[in-house]
Amino acid sequence: MSDDEYCLIDATRPPPADGPPYAECVLCREPTEHPESYKGITLCPVCEWQEAQRTACSG
Repeated sequence: MSDDEYCLIDATRPPPADGPPYAECVLCREPTEHPESYKGITLCPVCEWQEAQRTACSG
């Protein structure tokens, strides 16, 4: 069973960037793996992992 089968939360992710410039993380302002041109919420790998832990379904 994959991780996305545990919760019904929509976890859409921005596309990965081919190279700089990178978008800033909306929480810590560190560079993310996503292109700067992406319009929407972008998180760095650390904040993305922390957010996933915070919002994970228990059960």
